[in-house]
Amino acid sequence: MRFVVVTGMSGAGKSLALKYLEDIGYYCVDNLPTPLIDEFFKVCVDNGINKAAIGADIRGGRLFQELRTNLDAAKKYGIGYDILFLDCANDTLRNRYKETRREHPLSIGKRIDDGIEREREMLADIKENANYVIDTTTSPTKQLKERINSIFANDDYRLIVNLLSFGFKHGAPNDSDIVFDVRFIPNPFYDKELRELTGNDKPVQEYVMSHSVSVAFLDKLKEMTGFLLPNYINEGKSQIVISIGCTGGRHRSVTFANELNTCLIKLGYKCVLTHRDVEVKN
Repeated sequence: MRFVVVTGMSGAGKSLALKYLEDIGYYCVDNLPTPLIDEFFKVCVDNGINKAAIGADIRGGRLFQELRTNLDAAKKYGIGYDILFLDCANDTLRNRYKETRREHPLSIGKRIDDGIEREREMLADIKENANYVIDTTTSPTKQLKERINSIFANDDYRLIVNLLSFGFKHGAPNDSDIVFDVRFIPNPFYDKELRELTGNDKPVQEYVMSHSVSVAFLDKLKEMTGFLLPNYINEGKSQIVISIGCTGGRHRSVTFANELNTCLIKLGYKCVLTHRDVEVKN
């Protein structure tokens, strides 16, 4: 049985994550009181449910503080569990609450920022021990769904490599494990015939890779990832986010992310490729 605990910052997308887990066959229960986790395990085992998930967060009050203790009930059923932590930048969370005109669970009668900071402090230990952390600050709904599917839709996995191209002018992704900056590569943006194309188009790819510095960097990029990934696996890491950034996130970073994706797939890695800013006009 695979069991997932979905937790994290209020407003970061936990409800959506549970919905996406449900879409791929997980039996999901949101805001289950932690003392009932033992009974929930029993129900799943007795009824042959082999994929289940619960949503647990600070809405549970003091009961939430007992989450890890109650999860230990999984041991007597021979069930392992993963913790999925949804995170998000404070200013983005604040804006989401203002847009929906909802109060943060810990800021009743106080400033939203106070509630967010207090919650972040309360969840620091859980985040530190989470199996997976997904930052939704700049992730559209589609990207969150792809990340959920890449991690949980296939139980036969070693290491999931999330490759992300982005533009520095739109902000660097907060959940990156490794960031490569390719702004030193000649920029196709200044070629009028290539400006409106992207790194998914062959003319841009040919332009970027026509420079000796690009070829040399790609060789070093393959060498570096070829060295790092087996060592991450040996350390028990189950997912990694490799981000490649250029100025706008439409040409150079997309080209290199595509090249690295092709290389890693040939090496047998499971990759999830996302071009975050490819549709954003500079």
